[in-house]
Amino acid sequence: MSHEEHKAKAPKSINCAIITMSDSRTPENDDSGKLIIKLLEKNDHKIIDYSIIKDNKKLINKKINQLTKNKKINAIITNGGTGIAKKDVTIEAIKPLFEKELAGFSSLFAKLSYDSIGSAAVLSRATAGIVNKKIIFCLPGSPEAVELAMDKLILPEIGHIVKHLND
Repeated sequence: MSHEEHKAKAPKSINCAIITMSDSRTPENDDSGKLIIKLLEKNDHKIIDYSIIKDNKKLINKKINQLTKNKKINAIITNGGTGIAKKDVTIEAIKPLFEKELAGFSSLFAKLSYDSIGSAAVLSRATAGIVNKKIIFCLPGSPEAVELAMDKLILPEIGHIVKHLND
């Protein structure tokens, strides 16, 4: 079966959880979290959970463990905490949980970011991986980075990825 045929059989609606990692965001000013929700809903995906968590490894790890045990959730999309500042701990909290890493996501996002913002793209550690048959995407906190990742990588492939995880 070709990848086009396989992708055509993928689910059209995915149940998602969104997490914003930030010490300063609130539901009112979480532009990146709201953008993820808007883009997912525009593409007929469902939001099962949305939360804002402080930049704290234990809190992030606890939330990810909770969400990966939820049978209703297929995908988790995080934003924030992927940079190189001392407070940026999203990758340190989540990456060790990966059963499989999607290295292609990181590479493609870096290339797309470089094309968009130039050499500053090296500051992002965006990644994706699988935990308990759930895809987890870890995105930077800027709305521009979120839109880039969602439009170019996540929305075109999220159903296809979930299909593979449930085959």
